[in-house]
Formats: sequence, structure tokens, C-alpha cells
Amino acid sequence: MATYNQPSRTSARKNPASEEGTGRGTGRGMSRGKGKAMGNRNTASGKRLPHERKDHQPDPDVAATRWPPFKPALPVTRLAFDAPIPTLGDQIVLLRNFWPKSLCREYVAFLAGLPLTTTPGRPRRGEAARVNDRFQTSDARFAQRLWLQTGLKDAVLDDAVEHLWGGEVVGLNPNVRVYRYSKNQFFDCHYDDYNLVDVPSDDGSESIRARTTWTALLYLTSAADGVLGGETVFYPNDRKSPQEELVVAPESGMLLLHRHGDNCLLHEGREVLAGQKWIIRTDICVRR
Repeated sequence: MATYNQPSRTSARKNPASEEGTGRGTGRGMSRGKGKAMGNRNTASGKRLPHERKDHQPDPDVAATRWPPFKPALPVTRLAFDAPIPTLGDQIVLLRNFWPKSLCREYVAFLAGLPLTTTPGRPRRGEAARVNDRFQTSDARFAQRLWLQTGLKDAVLDDAVEHLWGGEVVGLNPNVRVYRYSKNQFFDCHYDDYNLVDVPSDDGSESIRARTTWTALLYLTSAADGVLGGETVFYPNDRKSPQEELVVAPESGMLLLHRHGDNCLLHEGREVLAGQKWIIRTDICVRR
């Protein structure tokens, strides 16, 4: 992994997205064999134009998903964030061993039975090229389980990192997404934008108006499961350059958090060369 200076920001329009959502492409002429990033729009000042979608709702794929229980119950221990490199600690952090490998295997078996749909091979204008299989549902109960029953809440609210999240953290985005990347599937360079959502309070007594600020990617498979390729790659200087990249390989049970919205880094999900990369996606939410 390369080391580099803090990124200088250049302009690129983003829309509500994900490394794993509907990423907006860049207009830097970047291409790969299977798709080309589409054009971006710049302002005269050179600043990015945020895109705000006020009433983002997930696709109603399934009314209620019977997620497997956390058995045995996950120990709510003190989780330690790991910054891939110190100079990007305010952009990307990792929680290794967030889930045990046994639970990851159980979830992969369960998720394989969900009605996943394949993304269109040809992106809409302005969107990054992406080919994968996905499932999406609104499930506040499962999002709360991830938040309250794993130690994640305590880790996020720790004094040492509480300043990172962009406001008062209230939980996770109920819009839960599942992604499967099989051989030859990928997500080209893009940015993730924020969304405005409603999040139930921890005790369920109220609905909190919130905004997403960080993407949360839970990897369920790794090289030990036969995955080759599929790395998540960040480019701190808003350009695709092998000399300025941070590569995060899929690691079973690891939670990757990266900042999105105006300060999102350009990133991609590289092509899977063998095996299947499975990811559960949600977002950190702050009160608005």
C-alpha cells in the first residue's frame, strides 16, 4: 500500500450512492474493459456539487427478512478502530473481526437464498459502470441489531473517534443492502453521496430525522473462502493512479467505514477474478 499526502480536492458531482449503491462516475476519461465512468459536472469555483435526495426509500424487495440470529450472542467487547494509514484516519477506518467467521459463513448461506437481482450492465448517464447482484430492504430492526448487539455503538461513540462522524450519531441506516460480486463483476470508480433518512431511537420510542455520513461495508468472504480480486480501492487525490491508491482486500468479518458526501474519496470495487465477494451495506446516521 502506498503512502501519500492529504488529498487536494477537485470537483466531481455525486449522487446518492454506495461502493456499493448507485455510484456516480467521474469525468476523468477513466475506463476499464467492461465500462467507462461517465461525465461529471464542475462549478466555476472548482467545488463539488452535493446532491441531496430528500426522500430516499429502498426498493421494497421483501416486506420482512428473517435474518439469522447472532448465535452465540456476539460479545459486546471494546472494539478498536484501525486506520489503514494514519494520514487518512479521518476518511477510512476498519474494525477487524467485527463478526466471527462462523457467523459470516452462516449469513452467506442465508443470503444466497434471497431474491438477488443483477444490476443493468449499461449504466445510466452519469453513473459509474457496475455489475453485481444485489438485494435491498428497509429493516430498522436488523439495523438496530447491528448497532446495539455487536459493540459498534460503543466503538463509534468512543471519545477518541466521536468527532469523525459529522454530528450526533443516532444509529444505522435502516436501508440494508446486500451485494454479491461473482467472477468478472465489479464497481467502477465513483463517489458515495449522503441520504436523508428516518432512524428509530434505540428504545423504539421515536423516529429521528437523520442524515447518512459514513458508508459501512461488512465483508463476509475473503481469500480464505476462494475470493481472488474484489479489492476496495481508494484514490486520495481524486484520480485513478496506481501510485496513489489505498487497497483494502476483502476480509471475512471486517467492517470498513469510509466518509461519504462532500468529502468522499474516489473509490472502486475491483473486478472479482474468482470466488464470490459478499457484502452487507448500511451507513452511519447523524441527527439533522
